[in-house]
Amino acid sequence: MSYQTFINTLITQQSLRESDLNKVNKIQQQMQETGLPLLLVKLGLCSEKDVAGALAKVSDLSVLEPADYPDSPVLPDDISLRFLKEFHVVGISADEHKMVIAVLDPENSFIKQALSLKCELPIELKIGLLSDIDKAIERQYGGGKSQMGQITDNLDASESLDDIEHLKDLASEAPVIRMVNLVFQRALESKASDIHFEPFENALIIRLRIDGVLQQIEGPSVSATAAIISRIKLMAKLNIAERRLPQDGRIKIQMQGKEIDLRVSTTPTMYGESVVIRLLDKENVVFDFASLGFEEANEKQFIQVLNKPHGIILITGPTGSGKSTTLYTALSYLNTPGQKIITVEDPVEYQLQGVNQIQAKPKIGLTFSSALRSIVRQDPDIIMIGEMRDLETAKIAVQSALTGHMVLSTLHTNDAAGGLARLLDMGLDDYLLTSTVNGILAQRLVRKLCMHCREPYQPPPEVIKEKGLTRFLKEGKLTLYHAKGCKECGDIGYSGRLAIIEFLVMNDALRKMVMEHKESGLIQEEAVKGGMLSIYQDGLAKAAKGMTTLEEVLRVTTEV
Repeated sequence: MSYQTFINTLITQQSLRESDLNKVNKIQQQMQETGLPLLLVKLGLCSEKDVAGALAKVSDLSVLEPADYPDSPVLPDDISLRFLKEFHVVGISADEHKMVIAVLDPENSFIKQALSLKCELPIELKIGLLSDIDKAIERQYGGGKSQMGQITDNLDASESLDDIEHLKDLASEAPVIRMVNLVFQRALESKASDIHFEPFENALIIRLRIDGVLQQIEGPSVSATAAIISRIKLMAKLNIAERRLPQDGRIKIQMQGKEIDLRVSTTPTMYGESVVIRLLDKENVVFDFASLGFEEANEKQFIQVLNKPHGIILITGPTGSGKSTTLYTALSYLNTPGQKIITVEDPVEYQLQGVNQIQAKPKIGLTFSSALRSIVRQDPDIIMIGEMRDLETAKIAVQSALTGHMVLSTLHTNDAAGGLARLLDMGLDDYLLTSTVNGILAQRLVRKLCMHCREPYQPPPEVIKEKGLTRFLKEGKLTLYHAKGCKECGDIGYSGRLAIIEFLVMNDALRKMVMEHKESGLIQEEAVKGGMLSIYQDGLAKAAKGMTTLEEVLRVTTEV
């Protein structure tokens, strides 16, 4: 096996981009090919799994699972820890016939020769992931200390942290950089959407939001708090001297072969600055209605309304309910050479080729309403407004719809009918509302069941009756599923999320109710009578199909 074959394999399986080949070639020249797999991982050009998979393919060796690594050392005591850490090598098992070793790079012949001489036994190589090997070394030789604990030990935070220059120096030290990178890496491996750094008097708590639920991970000692927060602020180009006011910034990093966009928000708390980072993995997002969770009937109806030449489509739901992703999916569908699309967003989350996206900047007066005034003079066919926050923005949106534009936007309401009530409460005239709004889509996100470990069960008749599941009975039976947990889903039982939705399409009966300023509850009832499936009913349908659990549907909806 040669490194060139290894590189070709990575490119063939689309784990390494051809645009990064120049970087790889320079690395090869400088390193004389030694340690190339390690560098590809360290530089973020490829993920650990992709590197291990490609090496296994070209060398015909197997890849180890995390459970394969023993807790106690296997190698002789006189093999130095420095050698193991430098070459990322750890023992797996040994008997009188052979010794099994986990290596990151099986092509490095020096490792095998050195161990053969030292152990006086034939060496059998297995391929390990970089993080798995390093964790095993720490577990076997690090006195039980975790990776985060060992990094913290190397951090000198004994001096005063009031000096800004000292804080900058501290934030630029290797232990702090490694600590922050380790958290980012864990967040990516866990497919987290947000990272929360929360400083308290005796601890810095780090939590990841995975599939909508926060989970605490191991954090460093409280002495590292100021250095870690400063490191993140430096990366986001924020003012590290300003600790009294909230700040917002962005970080672009390349990790595990992906370009990740991080949105950083800081706010002062009693014991330091709380930092929340939103991870936007541009390469993993799929703008497809079926993937989002749209049933065939809902998708067909939504596309029908999208294809209308003018009017307003609103997407409603609380923060973190996937409104932006649905909006971007709608824009991707509408994005053709024959349509000019302009958006005003705060912030611009994903960049769409062929769509003119404007980042709102209220500090300099570029608000949604001021940007919209100039947009209508840009001759657009479709306008997307990140959020209807005030009456002025809503009025311009309505005027744009009346003058032949398709307008897409979001609102923060609990259900579809609540969107109509909210616009009326803002002060929008009822006759303008009824003549422009084509449809309102409300949604929530529920966690998808892990298909590897979901557990079927038969709900009791009283639950079927109470929760409105009778219509899903087949031959008097209904099978629902529990979340169990396995290695594929990290013992959570869920993997990924999908939307449960309701789509209110305006008709004459609903327009009449809006003109009469009827309550949103009555409008919702009328829409359901007209054939609209409520969010709860859509959730039940997905639970009955085994896509999610009844508990998840009840967690995010009210029974209607």
